[in-house]
Amino acid sequence: MYSKMKKEAAAAAVVSQNGSVNGSQNGLSHSMAALGLDSAESAKAALPDPTADENGGEENDVKVDIKRGMDTATFRRVGKQMVDYVADYLENIGDRPVLPNVQPGYLRDLLPGAAPERPEDFEKVMEDVESKIMPGITHWNHPNFHAYYPSLNSYPSILGDLLSSAIGCVGFSWIASPAATELEVIVCDWMVKAMDLPSHFLSTSETGGAVIHGTATESTLTCMLAARERAIKDWLKEHPESGYFDAFSRLVCYSTDQTHSMIVRNASFIGIEIRRLHLPEGRTSLNRKEFVQAVEEDKAKGRIPFFVCGSFGTTSSCDFDPVEEIGPVCMSERIWLHIDAAYAGAFLFCPEYRPLMRGIEYADSFNFNPHKMMHVNFDCSALFLRCVEDLFDGLKEDLLSGLKLMKIFKEQGIPDYRHWEIPLGRRFRALKIWFVLRSMGLQGLRKSLRHHVQMADHFAERMGADPEFEVLTKSLGLVTFRVKDTDAVNALLYNLICDDGRIHLNAAETGNPPTYYLRFVCTSHAEQKDVDFAFDVIKSLTARLRSRRLSLSEVQAEREKMLNNLAQQRRITSTG
Repeated sequence: MYSKMKKEAAAAAVVSQNGSVNGSQNGLSHSMAALGLDSAESAKAALPDPTADENGGEENDVKVDIKRGMDTATFRRVGKQMVDYVADYLENIGDRPVLPNVQPGYLRDLLPGAAPERPEDFEKVMEDVESKIMPGITHWNHPNFHAYYPSLNSYPSILGDLLSSAIGCVGFSWIASPAATELEVIVCDWMVKAMDLPSHFLSTSETGGAVIHGTATESTLTCMLAARERAIKDWLKEHPESGYFDAFSRLVCYSTDQTHSMIVRNASFIGIEIRRLHLPEGRTSLNRKEFVQAVEEDKAKGRIPFFVCGSFGTTSSCDFDPVEEIGPVCMSERIWLHIDAAYAGAFLFCPEYRPLMRGIEYADSFNFNPHKMMHVNFDCSALFLRCVEDLFDGLKEDLLSGLKLMKIFKEQGIPDYRHWEIPLGRRFRALKIWFVLRSMGLQGLRKSLRHHVQMADHFAERMGADPEFEVLTKSLGLVTFRVKDTDAVNALLYNLICDDGRIHLNAAETGNPPTYYLRFVCTSHAEQKDVDFAFDVIKSLTARLRSRRLSLSEVQAEREKMLNNLAQQRRITSTG
């Protein structure tokens, strides 16, 4: 208490000396004397030093560049070392185990409980990266990584991200960084042309345009918001006696049980009912009859069908919803048709895969992730729109209507991208796409995509030629297969593969009743020898499995473990 009073009196003395407080000097002198302070100078001395750290050191003694964290000479030196480290990491990634051998919470035991007070040498930081961080990394660009759809990177993309980080702009409007906005418009138009997408997705079209988001989940949520507002506006025109929230409560959207789980999360986020249409055994894509039946049922109940998410390459089997069948229904019913092509969309760079997109001209929005198969590192998701004004209305602000924003965009040809997405701040993602397109060229991208499919073809051939296994599906770079045995045996094989750790893949189940199977995805980094190695591992572990005789309790235990694994995979699904 005395210490607190002494500091308060000292502060008062300093304020009085500076002339900002008027009062009795005699009274102040008596108070200072009582506290053992004989002058304003001694009062100043009693104040805590604002430059002293908690350990008694002085900030003035700290040798650190407060502008950029380190001096330019040091940055040049360690920056070159980091480039070498990254190059060595990617060049020799196959020498590392694809999966980390750590337990949850391992890192807390290795790192201090609080941030350091004083700067540390960057060499020490990098030592900890190699000894503490890298042991806990799952290497997504490893040739033995076959679990999820790839998240490819490349040296040009890494350099683009480096430059974007250095520029450090937050490109929410044109003036915030004109090049960031204009390059985004240009590279999106490049992709529309290179993938032969409908011309109404071009920025130069009458109503359309494109934007780069972070993930497919973000893009789909944005479109759901736009579709919601469009549907409510349509309803209120026909039912002026109704209200906004009455219309809101009637909305319903659609997907199948094979659609990515993001659609369920997004529907929950915006408070909308979703119908997950369950497909019969043997089918993994929606058909027109089932969709029309669901729409008619809901309309009869007074609901408003407003959005359907069609899959262009499902997560579980890389199947394709027949857009040419459901598209006309959406057009006549004014239901927003969104195409989720997160993984498979990049294959439209190759002319031979464009027949897969029949009916895309009906789509209100089309989304794919350059960060999957386009060698653009995470995060990067491109969204193409038929009518940008609908998006403006869905993300409306009080200042400007969607019509006014649309007029500005089309008259100037320059968007303010903060009106095209949920976040206001945004990264300069177009830069890394531009670097990749110029460094690899469309020919390089097509070569990479075709190699990816060829490696999957090779794996499917090896599996199909072995009587031990059956190939369920082969689509682009994904092969689904199983041992010719029970679900429990296949679950045990999957667990053996996980415990073995030499390769990484995952499992899924589809159908009604469900069938359990394993998924094998090739990355563009894998060569034929890597695919053969994966097959040999699976084959040897299957032989080990066959040498065991499972009791009924073991089969039940494996079934329970399988269900837990599937539940975890649904929570940690492939990136959006």
